[in-house]
Amino acid sequence: MTSWIRRRVTRERVCDKRRTRCTVKMGTLVNPALLMLLWPSVWPLDVPLEIRQPPAIIKQSMKEHIVDPKDTMVIECEAKGNPHPIFSWRRNGKYFNVARDPQATMRRRSGTLDIYARNNPEQYEAEYQCIASNEYGSAYSHKIRLQLYSSYARPFNWPIQTAFPTMHAVRQDRRVSMGVNGDLYFSNVLFNDSASDFCCSARFPYKNAIQQKMPVVVKVLTTQAVVEAAPTWLSPTGSSSSVLVLLGEELLLECIAAGVPTPHITWTKDGEDLAVTPRMKIKRFNKMIQIPKATFEDAGDYVCSATNKISSIQHRLTVTVKAAPFWLEKPENLVLAPEESGRLACRSDGAPRPAISWLINGEPIETSAPQPNRQVSGDTLTLSGVTAVNTAVYQCNASNPYGYLLANAFVNVLHATPRILGARNELIKVVEGRRAFLDCRYFGSPVPDLRWSKYGQGNLEGNRFKTHGNGTLEIRRTQIEDQGTYVCAVSNIAGRDESQVRIEVKEPTSITKRPQDMKVIRGSDVRLECGVKADATTPVTTTWRKDKETVTFGWRISLDESNLVISDVNGRDAGVYMCVISSELDQKTASARLRVMDYPDPPTKLELSDPYERTVRLSWVPGDSNFSPVTEYLVQYDDDDWLPGKWKNLSTYPGSLNSVILHLSPFTYYEFRVIGVNEIGPSRPSRPSMRFQTSGAPPDVIPKNVKGVGTWRNNMEISWEPLTYREWNGPHLKYLVWWRRRESREEWKNATTKWLKYYIYDADTFTPYELKVQAVNDFGLGPESPVVIGYSGEDRPVSAPQNLRLSDIQSTQVTVHWDPVVQSSIMGQLKEYKVHYWRDSSQLRWLRVDRASRSQAFADAGPEPSGVLAELIPYSNYKMYIAVANSRYEGPPSNNVHFSTPEGVPSAPTSFRIQQRHLDSIYVDWDLPAEPNGIIIGYSLKYQTVNATKGEEQRAEEFLANVTSFSLRRYDRYTRYRFSVAARTRLGLGEWHAEESPHYTTEIYAQDQVDISTQGWFIGIMCAVALIVLLLLIVCFIKRSRGGKYPVREKKDISLEHMDDIDQEGSFDYRSLERITHVTTLPFPRWEEERGLQRGPPSKEAVIRRSESDDSLVDYGDGGDIPFNEDGSFIGQYAAQRRDVRDLDFGGTLELHSPMNAIYSLA
Repeated sequence: MTSWIRRRVTRERVCDKRRTRCTVKMGTLVNPALLMLLWPSVWPLDVPLEIRQPPAIIKQSMKEHIVDPKDTMVIECEAKGNPHPIFSWRRNGKYFNVARDPQATMRRRSGTLDIYARNNPEQYEAEYQCIASNEYGSAYSHKIRLQLYSSYARPFNWPIQTAFPTMHAVRQDRRVSMGVNGDLYFSNVLFNDSASDFCCSARFPYKNAIQQKMPVVVKVLTTQAVVEAAPTWLSPTGSSSSVLVLLGEELLLECIAAGVPTPHITWTKDGEDLAVTPRMKIKRFNKMIQIPKATFEDAGDYVCSATNKISSIQHRLTVTVKAAPFWLEKPENLVLAPEESGRLACRSDGAPRPAISWLINGEPIETSAPQPNRQVSGDTLTLSGVTAVNTAVYQCNASNPYGYLLANAFVNVLHATPRILGARNELIKVVEGRRAFLDCRYFGSPVPDLRWSKYGQGNLEGNRFKTHGNGTLEIRRTQIEDQGTYVCAVSNIAGRDESQVRIEVKEPTSITKRPQDMKVIRGSDVRLECGVKADATTPVTTTWRKDKETVTFGWRISLDESNLVISDVNGRDAGVYMCVISSELDQKTASARLRVMDYPDPPTKLELSDPYERTVRLSWVPGDSNFSPVTEYLVQYDDDDWLPGKWKNLSTYPGSLNSVILHLSPFTYYEFRVIGVNEIGPSRPSRPSMRFQTSGAPPDVIPKNVKGVGTWRNNMEISWEPLTYREWNGPHLKYLVWWRRRESREEWKNATTKWLKYYIYDADTFTPYELKVQAVNDFGLGPESPVVIGYSGEDRPVSAPQNLRLSDIQSTQVTVHWDPVVQSSIMGQLKEYKVHYWRDSSQLRWLRVDRASRSQAFADAGPEPSGVLAELIPYSNYKMYIAVANSRYEGPPSNNVHFSTPEGVPSAPTSFRIQQRHLDSIYVDWDLPAEPNGIIIGYSLKYQTVNATKGEEQRAEEFLANVTSFSLRRYDRYTRYRFSVAARTRLGLGEWHAEESPHYTTEIYAQDQVDISTQGWFIGIMCAVALIVLLLLIVCFIKRSRGGKYPVREKKDISLEHMDDIDQEGSFDYRSLERITHVTTLPFPRWEEERGLQRGPPSKEAVIRRSESDDSLVDYGDGGDIPFNEDGSFIGQYAAQRRDVRDLDFGGTLELHSPMNAIYSLA
């Protein structure tokens, strides 16, 4: 692995010894597991070595064999056969005489070469092939290419200095990166890139050795201005290139571009955005694509684009994936009896498809002696009716331009009686429920027939029994009844052989109670339990291990049956304890962790070093962790000069550190202390460090929320948020304020202040200014705030919107239109148009209204502004005007506009009451709606029982405007009703008022509700009252007929207040009777209409006052058109103005509580 460092090696990459530049050495990566999935499952016939057989290669070196010439170069080659093979070697295709080479030897009874190349080791770099031969054939190894690794490094002398040079890796980013070939690329250089010690180092993976190039000097020349540059390619060059990769090898694609600013790299594949799969990694800031194991799906056209703000360039990389040959079916050794037939298959694949060639004992089959019973058909060699002549070693070679495969397979023609290999009459003990394997390795020619039986009877196959091709009998999920003796018998035409295997099935060992993880405090006692259950005939042993070491028992640590007891634990007892239960057949383990927990000791010896204006290094000696590792350190600080001892958290650091860089504020006194934290909790704080003050620095915080607002028409207030004391970074903090007119060529003006506001005077009305503020202290100027736009003060608008008009007048809303005002007359920033409106009166002359003014603002809506006034009250008279407003003032009003809203639906009736006046009836009444919203023409009443069934019909009643009560007869005293009442205008029904009747269930309550109109005492009182009233009326009539004036004071002394309604218990509601008769007057005199007073329903006091004033001539002293009778009296005034209540134009009625009403009701 290659890396670029300053002064020293820190990374790894292969470096070619013959080149001056660092390059990557790519090896062949083959995935054997993938290939094994393609091979069929074959059980090779195990030929005993005592049987004559051709040789077979069993061990050989890799095809690419790299060795260190300073060590003994070993090329391995091992083979077996009977007779034992004789070994020879070929080098570069020619016979290599090992005996005559003084630096090479071949090991005894082995073909392994040992080369001691003290002189000229390069002569041994060659291609080697091992041949193992006996009288039955020759086996060949694959070709082994021997390469030498040279670790000779160039001498390099470090400059004379007192300390070892500082080392650090070159930091790679979008601008600086290392290529696949190991070169270091700069997309553009900065002055800080100048250095004289850039070193390229590489690590050789085979020997773990490091090589290093001579230091490279980089000197950056400075210019007055940096010129922007379009992207150009550094690696690869040109507009296109091709990449060939083998299947399973690593695919690396890189694109590195130069340019100013640094170009950004993007990728596409086959014209579409690159889809990143889990097999793919995008590395080195999008400059490299890494695919560890290439597949055929990775082939295609990859396009990388380098883009900066100047331009964009592209490079096309065409990736082709090829494959070296790999096995689909590898030829296997054949043992055949005379006259038998067999086949050798050599199936492989690759890209391109490999060519298959066959050899016999290393000689091409085409040039070997012909055999009539041998036939080659592509990748298959067939032998029929074999004889001893066919005994040989056959080689299969599959090759294409990217590699080859070589396999040896012998054909051994012999006649052998069956024999069982290995031990006989074995005893196998197995745990119940596990698998049992009964081995029966055998050999014979022809291949013998195998038969397993229990006690020599039957044939075991199927269900839980399975016989493998090598003769082994597998018993799945063994049971107690599987105990017994099993017989393995093999036979062919030459004979028969058998062997016995006895099985004993044992009960499995188990741990019934496992030890549990424990956290204990030092000094406590611990018991780790381990309950055991095992077969009665199988002895078990219990062993305890701590951290994989056997526990030694003593006075503190003892064994209670299989349980471990530890007394007075201390820190050394902490660890992982494992209970091991062993028998001759199985072993069970259970583990638990014992933690002896305690708070860590506080750190000690706090030291401060490397002070700078904003940082200082703090180091300490960690305290004892007390067997609970310190997970983090908390550094606290005290910077309060006035109230010391207020410690605040600065930062936390990993428990593995004991020296950290603290980031501080300039010009501040600090003390530090450190607290260690583990799983138990924090330690006691360490002793404080020495007091330390950071040096001062210019402010580095920009004043925030800078704004300029005029407070008067010719000034502007510039304000900002202050810096906190910790942001001062030095003494004597002030603010430098800058301003100038926007879009003018005047120079910036500035002023310094220690306050948070600054005022500019003699400014024009509503003039834009560019503003910025920066903090300054004794150490210098801080950064400038972004330029903001402020405006001087606004004045009152001088004109009003014209042509105020209305459209689409509805009962609750109206659309308003007006002409916009000229911008110059606003004298500031247009904020809104504000419409002021108020309800001047109701079209119902008797209804009083609230004339409070309301307003609604509308934003500027272009050349034809308009808006909708909502939430108006129907059947009302409104007035309105409009004014324009800026941020401070509202302009003069426009002309007033009068409009009336049409009739709407009324609100809900008020004062809805439900009463029970008899046991069998309910009485309800209500008052006018608070907002009739028109002329009330009637009422609708709906009612239904509360517990009504789903299908019960709701009943409805309709009433005229002067009827506001209803009486309902109940079927029983327990029935409750739900009433809903709504008023009606010409437009329809208004809001409904719903209410349920209360419970009227008790007899006592019913007795209290006796109708008092039937009581004798009440009738007597009413008669007396009626007589008195009649006498008074007669007296008044006599006085009027005489034309005299009776005193008004007497009428004022008469109390006409109605009697208070008494509660339902034993009382009577007079209001129901008072509604029968009404005393009415005109709602308003004419002179009140002309004065435009607010109107409303007349109260009873108002009616009385009018009655009193009508009897006096004082009100008519100034004259007026008042008619008099012939006798000079004005009683005719009463007759002239009196009219029936039904002629009035308002829906409600005016009621007077009078005792006469009750009399009329009784009548």
